[in-house]
Amino acid sequence: MRFIPHTPEDIAAMLKAIGLPDLEALFADVPAALRLKRELNLPTAVSEPEIISHLQAMSQRNGHCPDYSLFLGAGAYHHFVPSVVEEIISREEFYTAYTPYQAELSQGTLQATFEYQTLICQLTAMEVANASMYDGASAVAEAALMSSRVLQRKRILASSALHPDYLMVLRTYLKDLGMELELIPWIDGEGTTSIREAEQLLGQNVAALILQSPNFFGCLEEGDTFAKMAHAKGAFLIAAVVEPTSLGLLKAPGEWGADIVSGEGQSFGNPLNFGGPYLGFFATREKFIRQMPGRLVGRTIDLQGRPGFVLALATREQHIRREKATSNICTNEALCALAATVHLCLLGPRGLRELALLNLQKSGYAKEKIAGLSGFRLSFSAPTYNEFVVRMPEPVEEINRKLRERGIIGGLDLGRFFPEMSDCCLFCVTEMNSREEIDRLLESLGELTQGGN
Repeated sequence: MRFIPHTPEDIAAMLKAIGLPDLEALFADVPAALRLKRELNLPTAVSEPEIISHLQAMSQRNGHCPDYSLFLGAGAYHHFVPSVVEEIISREEFYTAYTPYQAELSQGTLQATFEYQTLICQLTAMEVANASMYDGASAVAEAALMSSRVLQRKRILASSALHPDYLMVLRTYLKDLGMELELIPWIDGEGTTSIREAEQLLGQNVAALILQSPNFFGCLEEGDTFAKMAHAKGAFLIAAVVEPTSLGLLKAPGEWGADIVSGEGQSFGNPLNFGGPYLGFFATREKFIRQMPGRLVGRTIDLQGRPGFVLALATREQHIRREKATSNICTNEALCALAATVHLCLLGPRGLRELALLNLQKSGYAKEKIAGLSGFRLSFSAPTYNEFVVRMPEPVEEINRKLRERGIIGGLDLGRFFPEMSDCCLFCVTEMNSREEIDRLLESLGELTQGGN
């Protein structure tokens, strides 16, 4: 059965309603250089059974990652997800969650989102949180835009140890708005952002300083110091949290004095999923609530005095007049946020601390043992959580290829982002890595760099 949603008559009627002569005029704002000037190279249409058979055959080509020991992190983390998480989010009232515009029909979804917001506030020590964002990278970029709106300044400082993908998204957001982005270098041999350089770059025209901790290299930053420096110049301190399990042990950014906390919540309840979808979180101080992007769920009371939940402080522009909106977020990550909510409720404060300790201890063991191997040395001296950088005696790509042959997915080749670190590898160890797996990695690294296979 063919599915053609709009007939030529339908299209003509819609164009007439908006005062345009043809479809070409509808896309006049799209630069000519970005338009496809040929027909799409699509195969001949096939039946539904045929396409299902084709997709099933394609799926057989996928690798079976669960058979591998995984030591790769860099913003996407392999954590245990309890079975009850999937059981709850698979319930029919949640599984097709959409923006709950009609409160009278969406109390379950709204309450779950309200609980999510509450948990994010507790986790970050902030006062208000929104109802999730696309991902950590766009959440950090939205924080930069919010700081500019509030302070009416156009300059953003960011640590060069912020995740490179986050920096890329940040540049994209700021470029077309005439905003300036400057990077604060990290300290060679230490791996943390230079306080001295940050102090020199800070000025009265800076809207925000963005600091990730643990940073991209797994190193812990001195958040308190950077917050005081930023505030002394009237700027915001934006804390980026890419590995939120760290907050089970580390001081929450709100306790540093952060003005906005944004980041990625994938570590809670969301498996790796080949890279997504994930959820960004965003929290700030209550006095900035009307400048906060995205949606907010609030708790209220109806005419009979019964508690209820509604979308609150979501401007009309958010949905319709997007050029006047505080943000162009037009959907949400409700299902991913629900998974994070269920997982955090299952863990509780004590469970989260135990989880963080497991990650710290296991990564500490691996870090110490790898540093003791002949030809291997740690790149940075700063304390780390979960991840650490190792300078390798042979090309990282070649070592990782040999590890895969032994059923081990090694760390991230940092030469991908930093040419000067082409011999460096970012390893990640979580609670999912057993002592036996770590020892097998150590044994393999030792053998592979001593002429073994």
